[in-house]
Amino acid sequence: MLHKESYSLRYTQSGMIFMGPEDDCDSVVDIMLATNYSEEFCIGLDWDPAFISSLIKAGFLVMSETVNGEDENGKPCTFDIILPKLHLVRSALFFRNLHVKKSIKSQLSKYEIRFDTDFETIVKKCLDIHGTGWLTPSLVKALFMLREENPAHASPVPAPLEFPRPVSFSLYRGGELKAGEFGVICGGVYTSYSGYKEENNTGTIQMILMVRALVEAGFAFLDFGMPLTYKTDLGAIDISPDAFVGLFRESRVSRRNIQ
Repeated sequence: MLHKESYSLRYTQSGMIFMGPEDDCDSVVDIMLATNYSEEFCIGLDWDPAFISSLIKAGFLVMSETVNGEDENGKPCTFDIILPKLHLVRSALFFRNLHVKKSIKSQLSKYEIRFDTDFETIVKKCLDIHGTGWLTPSLVKALFMLREENPAHASPVPAPLEFPRPVSFSLYRGGELKAGEFGVICGGVYTSYSGYKEENNTGTIQMILMVRALVEAGFAFLDFGMPLTYKTDLGAIDISPDAFVGLFRESRVSRRNIQ
C-alpha cells in the first residue's frame, strides 16, 4: 500500500479528492485507504472513456451529478461532474450465501434470463423510472462509449473480461420483458448499477437468475454497491473498503470463485 507522500493528490476547497486522466487510480485508492479518507466520493470533470475505464478498474462505482456553474464568459450554465464512489461500506454477494425464498423458488422456472440483449432499452427504462439524479446524460454517453471500445465476445452468456464493459441482464416471460438491470463487468466481478421491474417479485427473480448465470460463468462475486435491505435479503453482506478492494483486485487477474 502506498503512503501519501509517495503520490501527490489534488483536493477541492471542500476537501474532496480531485481526479483526472493523469491520475493513477489504483494509487488514489491506496491513499484513500491508508489515510482513512472520510468521504465516499471523489470528483472529476473529464469524460474521457479511458479515464472512466480506469476508475472502474480501480474499484470505483462511477456516478455523476449535474451542477450549476458559469461558462468561460461568466454566464450561468449547468454541467455534469464525475463522482467516483468508493463506498465506506460495500454490499457484496458471495454466491454461496445466495438466499432464495420458497415463495420465489417455485416461480423461477417460468422466466428466462437473457444476457446483454437489451442494454439500450434497460438504460432508458431505468432513466424513465429513477430519473437522471446520478445517471446524467454525460455518464450514460460514457457507458455507451465504453461498450463500443470494449466489445464483448459473441456469447449468449456473461464472461469475466479484462477491460470494463457495461452490460445488461433481462428477465423474460412468454417473450415479454418483465425486469432488467445494467452494470459493469470488470475482471471476475459484476457491479450492479441500476434496475427496474414491471411486476411484483420480477426484480428479485431477475437477480436470482442473474446470479446463477454469473456462478456458471466463473465470476468471483456480485458487487451490489450501497447496502440496502433487499440486497441483504438475497444474502449480501457488508464489507469494508479494504476488504472490497483486496477481493476486487484479486478478481482482476483471477477467475477463481471466492468461497
